[in-house]
Amino acid sequence: MDVQIAKHCSIISAPKPQNEAGCGTPKAPKKKRRGKRGKKRKGKKTNDPPPFLPPEAEEGNIEYKLKLVNPTQYRFEHLATQLKWRLQEGRGEAVYQIGVEDNGLLVGLTEDDMKASLKTLRRMAEKVGADITLLREREFLDLRVAVLGNVDSGKSTLLGVLTQGELDNGRGRARLNLFRHLHEIQTGRTSSISFEILGFNSKGEVVNYSDSRTAEEICESSSKMITFIDLAGHYKYLKTTIFGLTSYCPDFAMLVVGANTGIAGTTREHLGLAMALKVPIFIVVSKVDLCSKSTVEKTVRQLERVLKQPGCNKVPMLVANPDDAVTAAQQFAQSASVTPIFTLSSVSGENLDLLKVFFNILPPLSNSKEQEELMQQLTEFQVDEIYSVPDVGTVVGGTLYSGVCREGDRLVVGPTDDGRFLRLKVCSIHRNRSGCRVLRAGQAATLALGNFDRTLLRKGMVMVSPKMNPTICWQFEAAIVLLFHAKTFRRGFQVTVHIGNVRQTATVECLLGKEELRTGERAVVSFRFLKHPEYLRVGAKLLFREGVTKGIGHVTHLLPSTQNHVPDQNHNQNHS
Repeated sequence: MDVQIAKHCSIISAPKPQNEAGCGTPKAPKKKRRGKRGKKRKGKKTNDPPPFLPPEAEEGNIEYKLKLVNPTQYRFEHLATQLKWRLQEGRGEAVYQIGVEDNGLLVGLTEDDMKASLKTLRRMAEKVGADITLLREREFLDLRVAVLGNVDSGKSTLLGVLTQGELDNGRGRARLNLFRHLHEIQTGRTSSISFEILGFNSKGEVVNYSDSRTAEEICESSSKMITFIDLAGHYKYLKTTIFGLTSYCPDFAMLVVGANTGIAGTTREHLGLAMALKVPIFIVVSKVDLCSKSTVEKTVRQLERVLKQPGCNKVPMLVANPDDAVTAAQQFAQSASVTPIFTLSSVSGENLDLLKVFFNILPPLSNSKEQEELMQQLTEFQVDEIYSVPDVGTVVGGTLYSGVCREGDRLVVGPTDDGRFLRLKVCSIHRNRSGCRVLRAGQAATLALGNFDRTLLRKGMVMVSPKMNPTICWQFEAAIVLLFHAKTFRRGFQVTVHIGNVRQTATVECLLGKEELRTGERAVVSFRFLKHPEYLRVGAKLLFREGVTKGIGHVTHLLPSTQNHVPDQNHNQNHS
């Protein structure tokens, strides 16, 4: 928050918490600051400020303040004297930037702290005979959408058209920039998780790559960002798809169904996964240019029947015009049962604008209070990807589950195969492909770890604050529902367990109060990991599978084990 205070006229640019704003006089507006935005999940849009500013200078008319909430009389007098000094330095004008540490680190403000700080500033200005005025407010929102659907349904092509700003040629040209591996380009099938971004400016216009913008420029020009998580459609890559849904914590899921094939292959599987994990889902019927109107209608009716079945209990809502798109976005966020259905073509562009209107209006599901509560907790970062980058070193990608992570923070990572947690230092942070100094709960990013040995890392680890004193888990209990099993589910059965970013084979140690389970039955089950211990949280969602066997549930208890090791807080892999 930037506040300009002047003897005769001034301007306040006071955005919501963690927002960006500029300031200037009516005659000569100052150039607004632009920078990296982060995510604050709230009913209203919010906008993160640039990641950092130059350190505060002792001279000059610019003053940094973290917040100005209910100062004592002594403190208030000191603040007023300080304001006089800044006004003298600026020849009658001073700029106060609130929510900023002295070193330039942008921490942000809660809405209550922002209001209290503005109240204090007005008192200070009145004390010294200066004026302040509210000029503008700018907000930002960032949502994650997982993209599901059967192989060849047109998922990657649709994302390419949305994010690149050019229609497809009918042979999959739009999807080529999304693929990460040679075999994906050769087969045209996604086998790994990739991320694409779609930006909207304050007028609701799409900001994309069509104007030769880089990812950084898209972030800077957008007031709302949609991050697409492109997941694999082929059944052989199902474990990768499940990992994307459980680990990256998407806000919504977009199920893409080919109009020419209807519900085929993994479509039902993906729909069931999203529902089991309670991820709100909407449907896009693609490739309508290849089909007659009657074929498209047949596919839509097929989807409506599936959605209305007792296992789904959804209310399908076909989007046919802009008004429908606006209504769908509003009702979709308010009710978990509403399922919007879009019919479009990535080749002709038919109804593509309706989907863009939907994305532009779609609000987040969680509120600011939940976000702030998570930020007050100790740092916990889930490791989902591991890279080696030349001249940078080891880099990990993932999501910050709780707390705040800053450049230079010292954390511990683990557990290793022998149950240890190793020290490391966060050298730098990148979010949406741009440099960032602060990462907040709920945000995804990549963290550079310098010369930390990559071979000591694996997917499924966590990086946490040493104050957390993290413990490991070999065995745990979970309340489950057996969705399907060919015979009976009993002790000794082995399944692949998915819990957040954890994916490992586990053995059923016992069924509490029962000898066996059949399809549709519930029980509390004790699982034991086979290969190495993991870091788990009570209450975490659980999904397990083995062949046709599938089940869901949540972790209820972490069992003590003689195999557990005390975390080695003294082992240091990074001395920098």
